[in-house]
Amino acid sequence: MPPKRILIAGALGVIGRALVEHCEDDPDIELIGLARRRPEFPTRAEFRSVDLLDRADCERQLSDLGNLSHIVYAAWQPRPSRREEVAPNLTMLRNLMETAGNRASGLRHVTLLQGAKAYGSHLGPFRTPARETDPRHMPPNFYYDQQDYLSELQQRRDWSWTIFRPTFVYGFAVGNPMNLTTVIAVYAAISRELGLPLRFPGTDAAYRVLSQAVDATLIAKAILWAGESPQARGEVFNITNGDLFRWSSLWPQLGKLFDMSVAEPQRIPLVEQMAVHEHVWDGLVAKHGLKPYRYRDIVSWAFGDFCFNREYDHILDTTKLRRCGFDGCEDSYRMFERQLGFLREHRIIP
Repeated sequence: MPPKRILIAGALGVIGRALVEHCEDDPDIELIGLARRRPEFPTRAEFRSVDLLDRADCERQLSDLGNLSHIVYAAWQPRPSRREEVAPNLTMLRNLMETAGNRASGLRHVTLLQGAKAYGSHLGPFRTPARETDPRHMPPNFYYDQQDYLSELQQRRDWSWTIFRPTFVYGFAVGNPMNLTTVIAVYAAISRELGLPLRFPGTDAAYRVLSQAVDATLIAKAILWAGESPQARGEVFNITNGDLFRWSSLWPQLGKLFDMSVAEPQRIPLVEQMAVHEHVWDGLVAKHGLKPYRYRDIVSWAFGDFCFNREYDHILDTTKLRRCGFDGCEDSYRMFERQLGFLREHRIIP
């Protein structure tokens, strides 16, 4: 198999970082990461600071990337409304593909990351288990615009594309709001410091609905598989760990990982309640010699509020991915155990 030179847009997000770390020891893979800031962890990957919204900056920063083999697009630009998200997120993908992509004569594959919002999971209850053939919901949804653009562009090119739709992604990245691992870890650490039990902070109904998770490293493995697999060309795949859980079953197990007692669920608006505890976190950082990340850069309480108050099942069908040849899976409890161990080992939580 020829060596890979992979460009990762959004290389410091949860998925991008997991891909960088997963490829770190593979001598046949060269990585170029795109991000607005420098990595705060050691890596052999080349990082470039580029504003994907600025076409001129893309031309300057990406003009020499003529020997790319793969592009992984995991960037996202949040906006106050779904309508406002469309233009900037489409522009970023277009700028990347029409600068770096057009110059890469040996480009073989492009991976685009989406999510369950493609099925309207952010709007309320949706058909489950969601399948890749399910119809689109009423737009706007920038996933649709990006997918249509990439599909049309590929018709005039030799490369192929694959789209992944992960369920809730668990991993670690500084400054990334879409990550429940650090929400749970920081919430638990502050609760323990205040002498409180580990209490599920959402509704009782949300405590009992069916949920799924996906380990960011599992997505990284799937991305590498798709980049070389004929079965993945021009396909959209859901991806999850492969199991199901209810917080009512998993939460007591999380209590054991934190060595904390668990109380009954109680609706706690995290954005409001946890904002006043930044000083508690700062004290924990000093007390345990943790890395001095800013409170707002390691945890998004708004994302926690959304996830812990979802009162409908969130299930994606992954039969298609298995049928096409990717057999990776993960036990969600073991995922939490391993990821919390990583956070402790790297002095991110006590």
